[in-house]
Amino acid sequence: MDLFTFATMIDHATIERILDAAEISDVISDFVMLRKRGVNMLGMCPFHNEKTPSFTVSPAKGIFKCFGCGKAGNSVNFIMEHESLTYPEALKWLAKKYHIDVVEHEDSEEQKQLNDERESLMIVSGFAQKYFTRYLWEENEGRTIGLSYFRERSFRDDIMKKFEVGFAPDGKTPFTDAARKEGYKIEFLEKTGLTIKRDDWVRDRFAGRVMFPIHNLAGRVIAFGGRILKENKETAKYLNSPESEIYHKSKVVYGIFQAKREISKTDKCYLVEGYTDVISMHQAGIENVVASSGTALTVDQIRLIKRFTPNITIIYDGDAAGIKASLRGIDLVLEEGMNVKVLLLPDGEDPDSYAKKMGASGFANYIRDNETDFIQFKTRLLLKDTEKDPVAKAKLISDVIRSVAVIPDTIIRSVYIKECSKLLDVNEEVLYAEVQKQKRKQSDDLLAVGVREQTRKAARQTETPKEIKPNQFLEEELVYLRFLLKFCNFPLFEIEGENQGETVLMSVGEFMISELEKDDLISENQLFRTIFQEVSENLDNSSFDPWKHFVFHPNGEISKLATDLLSEKHNESKIWKRGGGYTEQEEDILDLLVPKIINEYKLRLITILLPKIENELVADNEKIGNNPFTDDFLDKMQKRINLDHIKKELSNKLGNRTII
Repeated sequence: MDLFTFATMIDHATIERILDAAEISDVISDFVMLRKRGVNMLGMCPFHNEKTPSFTVSPAKGIFKCFGCGKAGNSVNFIMEHESLTYPEALKWLAKKYHIDVVEHEDSEEQKQLNDERESLMIVSGFAQKYFTRYLWEENEGRTIGLSYFRERSFRDDIMKKFEVGFAPDGKTPFTDAARKEGYKIEFLEKTGLTIKRDDWVRDRFAGRVMFPIHNLAGRVIAFGGRILKENKETAKYLNSPESEIYHKSKVVYGIFQAKREISKTDKCYLVEGYTDVISMHQAGIENVVASSGTALTVDQIRLIKRFTPNITIIYDGDAAGIKASLRGIDLVLEEGMNVKVLLLPDGEDPDSYAKKMGASGFANYIRDNETDFIQFKTRLLLKDTEKDPVAKAKLISDVIRSVAVIPDTIIRSVYIKECSKLLDVNEEVLYAEVQKQKRKQSDDLLAVGVREQTRKAARQTETPKEIKPNQFLEEELVYLRFLLKFCNFPLFEIEGENQGETVLMSVGEFMISELEKDDLISENQLFRTIFQEVSENLDNSSFDPWKHFVFHPNGEISKLATDLLSEKHNESKIWKRGGGYTEQEEDILDLLVPKIINEYKLRLITILLPKIENELVADNEKIGNNPFTDDFLDKMQKRINLDHIKKELSNKLGNRTII
């Protein structure tokens, strides 16, 4: 089933409602922290790692564009790219966000299951969450074991429902049997990790556990954490879903879906360890909190948090040995340019227990009064082990300065050096020298990696010659398309009407289309031809808006191209005005620019076509021998003569070539 067939399952009026409701800054701000910059909004690109924001959102134009990695599009494209969804799936995602009912033309079992494996895994995971949640609240085993566990820990019903917790029934395969009865394939149950299958042996992975669904940014369930309630030393207390096509634990933090708005609003994120820590803090009224779920902090997890805030406070439960083991990982947070603070809870407390004990205001006050800058915290923590031991202190200095050296901001780095100088009682110049030593080592390491990569790249380029991509555009084609889309409905010339003495206005679109059709010089580029054809078909449609039509086009390549053309900053000051000088407004001189753009495009295309035809004629002549004058040969000869004639005309018209 192709993209366009699938898209037509949602009726046109519903698609229009979705597109009208999906205000781009509102959609993107669910995933990226945006700040106003003039008429646009700016943030850190979610599609590549960057230290300086280059991700721009234009609410007026309804598009986004990253000037770092080149990603661009509208609100639908963003959801498609960010959530790895198809066009119709992204439309449904937006419809759900804006509470728009979607009625599809088909509702087959095949469509429910879907062909796409990733979507199938999502669907299976969604079913599992609903099953476990229902079992917790409605089944006797779920209430007496699972619900009792949560209520013993004083979790309110509204908080349990917010995080969609549940209970997996005990036994060999009750969940798997229920899923298969509903039509879910064992293949996808196994790939999500919900079911374990070994030859003829099948077993529920999470049997007898309370369940914590793990959501992605869009709120879809991608994995689970399960806690066993029986005392069994041979069984792990917590069990997580295995890695899958939809779940990579190094890229996920628990609770990000429930916390993202509050993180953006407060410009701060609290990082804790476990599922119940997150839930307890939400119950205490502190909602800007996520958990690493027991894994060592990774760069991808840090960057996920950084989309919403550069400020993070890591909360520890007082286990000094555990804190020391995790300090090296926190250097990654500093390296990403984030502002890191640390909060140490009283002995014997964790975020879960302390949030319940202190309540919302008490816990918030404790955090405010006791959170400490990470570098200061690390220095004071390690100083305890270096009393009267100069060798240990020297090692401490190197350890602390290694953390300082990874901070990308020069000013912040210098402030930390000054602070460390006081805390460690070491001259600032010595610390600066150590920082330079560490940075040289980092640079040498990066250089070595870069040299290896360049060597591999050079080897690849040597082995395989560069090929022209099927949809690669000529510069003249891009300029032509930009003017066609931007000024399609603008009046251009007055021409004679059908009745004597009558004049009618010809639009830019009508002129640009007719000029290429007249000389049969339409690009062979398929994207160009699609846009050209769809504009041609809509020239008589007074409500046709080329920008909206193509920016929200279901073909992702066309949508991205239209967005790029709309968002590019073209150097309009190089366009000549009538009578000399320059202009800043293209629309003021369309009658001069549009013919030149068409002629520039035609001339470039002809310079490419002529050598091809001449080579074909030579090859035909050699092949046919004494009787070369076949109909095909004569057609090619005539085409070459016509192109030569057009080329001479264009050269005369253009004269002093204009730079566009």
